[in-house]
Amino acid sequence: MSLKNTWLFPIAYCDAAEPWQLGFQDAATPMMQGIIDLHHDIFFFLIIILIFVLWMLVRALWHFHYKRNPIPERVVHGTTIEIIWTIFPSIILMFIAIPSFALLYSMDEVVDPTITIKAIGHQWYWTYEYSDYNSSDEQSLTFDSYMIPEDDLELGQLRLLEVDNRVVVPAKTHLRMIITSADVLHSWAVPSLGVKCDAVPGRLNQTSIFIKREGVYYGQCSELCGTNHAFMRAPE
Repeated sequence: MSLKNTWLFPIAYCDAAEPWQLGFQDAATPMMQGIIDLHHDIFFFLIIILIFVLWMLVRALWHFHYKRNPIPERVVHGTTIEIIWTIFPSIILMFIAIPSFALLYSMDEVVDPTITIKAIGHQWYWTYEYSDYNSSDEQSLTFDSYMIPEDDLELGQLRLLEVDNRVVVPAKTHLRMIITSADVLHSWAVPSLGVKCDAVPGRLNQTSIFIKREGVYYGQCSELCGTNHAFMRAPE
């Protein structure tokens, strides 16, 4: 959790999961902010559709009760209503599709990065390599990142989230993550950054990150990868 002081009161950002949490973690990148905004936009249409369907259901139960209408109508279809319930959902889907496609293509856009970091998944830890500073294989800037066992946690550290070596990157800088695996399928995911990228053996996947604010962001492997999958963390 990171703090930001404002002229009124300090704001505490939620950069890790909390007990009984229902919503998203606070966005730290434009991509995550776009995902949250798209979710809220779609939820707005969901509420309207839910109210309309409930109103239609209650109205049908009220007006077509057997005591009020003992002789049922024999109307089997209506051209007007069928046209309406075909066109209206199509319009709603268009309003949802336009921002979702814009967000999807912007997530795939690769900006010229200032720093490139390579993440290699292992059972059950991550290896990180700052590729821009490698002069040779013997002098490469590489380190392993293991989750800290519960018995070794210090005061204030989060259980099942802390690691011994964090990835340190600058804020307000374009970053490129190159992700692969050395054994089985993994998935490098950090919710606050809006990133979830598969780590596939023999294949390099990449994603772009632009962190808007300083903080500690906690992630995890999001692909079942064996016995200790639940203990494979990726904080940054």
